[in-house]
Amino acid sequence: MVDGTAAGNLVDVTTMNNTSVKNSQSVGPNASIASDVNVDVNNVWGNVSISNQAVCNGASVSTDPTYSASHSFQQCQATDPAQQINTNVSNVGGNVAITGASLGNSFEADSNAPNMPVWSKQINNSTVASTVNANVYNVGGNTTMSSSAIGNTAQVIHYSTN
Repeated sequence: MVDGTAAGNLVDVTTMNNTSVKNSQSVGPNASIASDVNVDVNNVWGNVSISNQAVCNGASVSTDPTYSASHSFQQCQATDPAQQINTNVSNVGGNVAITGASLGNSFEADSNAPNMPVWSKQINNSTVASTVNANVYNVGGNTTMSSSAIGNTAQVIHYSTN
């Protein structure tokens, strides 16, 4: 397994109390958030996994009280978040998985609180890039490859315990 990561700002908030979260993340225009993975893999009996990601701003809020409020502002003005994988993979007995992802702003909130107001504002002025250059041959199992570049993403999960 080979992993690479680059990040500007990351926050992970987990509470079991009544919570009000105020998140503000900003990356300026002169910042570069990049990760390159260059690897050659040969003669592996098992599985091969290569992954790389670059994130400008990331926030995750998980709370399970009676009241949960999230206020999130994310601004990415970096030159990039960019990830690149360059690999040659050969003679693998198992499976090969190669995954690259770049994100400008990412926000996620989840709670079972009956009252869960969420405010999220995301601004992305960066060039988001994800590149996978791979030569793969002589693989005994399955081969999967993916590459994604996403400017802004948000997910809100509100579930009930009833």
